Formats: sequence, structure tokens, C-alpha cells
Amino acid sequence: MEQIWKKPPISLESYQALVGQEIGVSSWHVVDQKRIDAYADVIEDHQFIHVDPERAKATPFGTTIAHGFLTMSLLSVMSYEVMPAIEGTAMGVNYGFDRLRFMSPVKSGQRVRGRFTLAKAELRRPKELQSVTHVSVEIEGEPKPALVAHWLGLIVLA
Repeated sequence: MEQIWKKPPISLESYQALVGQEIGVSSWHVVDQKRIDAYADVIEDHQFIHVDPERAKATPFGTTIAHGFLTMSLLSVMSYEVMPAIEGTAMGVNYGFDRLRFMSPVKSGQRVRGRFTLAKAELRRPKELQSVTHVSVEIEGEPKPALVAHWLGLIVLA
């Protein structure tokens, strides 16, 4: 499997032993206007609150804000920094969210980071692990997170 994780792989048993523990906190990621604009182009959502700094000045935010789904999409890169791979993984896929809430907007230029806690890691079948990771995306200098989620993953073992 392609190495995208920053931590070395661990055994399935070691991974399951991490349930209930905070696994770690990612580095900070800048959400600047260039990133917001690129995301808007990809998903074809050019609402002014995201892409028009002049009009956005008149809103309660005083500037443009990131799409909530942009913030959510950064979970992948953040998780690669923090979550360990499992030895013998053939592939891993997003399985969805049991809960996802956008708590605070991310203003253009702010930095965010993810905080990850492994809540569940159970075999559904002999070579299929379902995990639940509780994640919070913090905004630097802000009291409330950008989002909180219960993120489901499915890992297929070779």
C-alpha cells in the first residue's frame, strides 16, 4: 500500500489498544483565499461569502469564509499526520460520519488543525476493520472549533 501516513505502521492489536485515547493533533493548515477559491472552482460553489472579499466585508464575518465541506475535506491530510497505519492494510476508505457539525466559520487566512481520538476499532469480518474516530478541527486563536465529527473508516486487511 502506498505510504501516505507519517507514522510507521502498527499491528491490528496495537491499533485496537488505542481505543479511548487521543491519538494526536495535526500540524496547522492555512485556509487562505487561494485555497478557498480553488475549492469553490472544484465544487462549483461560488457563493459570495466564500469568493468575494469586498461583498463579504459587509457580512457579520467581515471577510470571506471557507466552505464547511472544505474544512471537512482537510480531515484526510490531517489524519495522515496523526493516525497510524495498520500493518497489512490493503486499502482504507471513508465510510461516512455518524455525526458532523460545523461549529464556527473558518475565516480566510486562519489556520486549522485536527485533534483525533480513536473511539472504536472492531472487526466486522475477519479482514475488515471498522473504526470510529472522534475529531475536532480547531481554529487557531478561537474558543470554538470549526467542526466536530464522529468519522467512520473501513480498513480492509490483506
